[in-house]
Amino acid sequence: MNDAATLKKKVIATVDEIAGTLLDVSHFIHANPELAFKEKIAAARLGEALTGAGLPLERGAYGLETAFAADFGREGTPCVALLAEYDALPGIGHACGHNLIAASSLGAALALHRLGPDLPGRVRLLGTPAEEGGGGKELMARKGALEGVDAAMMIHPAGVNLATMPCIAVADASVAYRGRSAHASAQPHDGVNALDALVIAYQAIAALRQHIRHTERIHGIVTFGGDAPNVVPERASGRFLVRAADQKSLDDLKARVEGCFAAGSAATGATAEVEWGSVDYLDLKTSWPLANAFQANAESLGRRFFPVERLPLTMAGSTDMGNVSHRVPSIHPMISSAPAHVTIHNAEFAKYAGSEMGDQAVLDGAKALAMTAIDFLCDAELRAQTRAQFEAALAAR
Repeated sequence: MNDAATLKKKVIATVDEIAGTLLDVSHFIHANPELAFKEKIAAARLGEALTGAGLPLERGAYGLETAFAADFGREGTPCVALLAEYDALPGIGHACGHNLIAASSLGAALALHRLGPDLPGRVRLLGTPAEEGGGGKELMARKGALEGVDAAMMIHPAGVNLATMPCIAVADASVAYRGRSAHASAQPHDGVNALDALVIAYQAIAALRQHIRHTERIHGIVTFGGDAPNVVPERASGRFLVRAADQKSLDDLKARVEGCFAAGSAATGATAEVEWGSVDYLDLKTSWPLANAFQANAESLGRRFFPVERLPLTMAGSTDMGNVSHRVPSIHPMISSAPAHVTIHNAEFAKYAGSEMGDQAVLDGAKALAMTAIDFLCDAELRAQTRAQFEAALAAR
């Protein structure tokens, strides 16, 4: 069997060889943005690339129509999961660069598969829908997607290279108020204003924001506010995201937000229907032995990393990869695919996700992921360190 250095050279060469395929996939997904749980075009295109390379493919994997799985390697050996995201954002498409995530994980899987009998373990490529809302990874994990997996990894595009993404927990709430319509001028006293209830709740949440921790966030939008200004709105609705450092803090903050929703009802007489999403996204527990290995591999490709500890404390997002990290040792490094001043979830970032800078992130990401998988599968000491840190993190919860 070849040593890790030799295997890394082989996967790098393979990624260079199949670069055209990977970039075609990335550009195709970028040009056809699809929302959560509706990623039929992206899932089909990724599936074609996998079956075309001779990989086994399970479509509609683990109970989700637009999910897929491809397993290969030797039974009874350590297993690495590569995770691919490919959903987009409403209105601004791939402004989070999920086309780059999908293509890089695809490239890593194809390169590792090409090793054939020299692959020193097993690999599971998981196509995971609905990261931008819906928690596809958590839903798949509940159905057994991570059973037998020893480590999980993916990359995420950004304006800088980071060993990990600072992540906090998040919950999704939808609230609908029901009142009673009436003529807004002639008979306003006969109405119960659902929009007023929602506005009061929104303002209560705005007041709450100044009394929460720096690791906590609440933000929301009005999704419906009435049909006509001369009719007292009998219904109104909104959607809110509540974020906190961890699950316990999140549960506490959710209860306070519930109080704000109740305030809208108490003030107006409208009834509130509050529905929390079925999946709370958890904080990310980074596997530092794996993250350090990834950084070293990416640096060998010419990437330079910004120190995570120098990031502002308030700079944090959320991802359902956090849920994965509570089940198996995981990494979620960031790879530069746009200039540092261009932020994700911005239309300008979407342009870079389809640019030459984004293309380079796909190729470097695929190489670094494959190289890190080789490190993990070849190095028993790295596996032991990874497991020990993960178990210590579990015990500290």
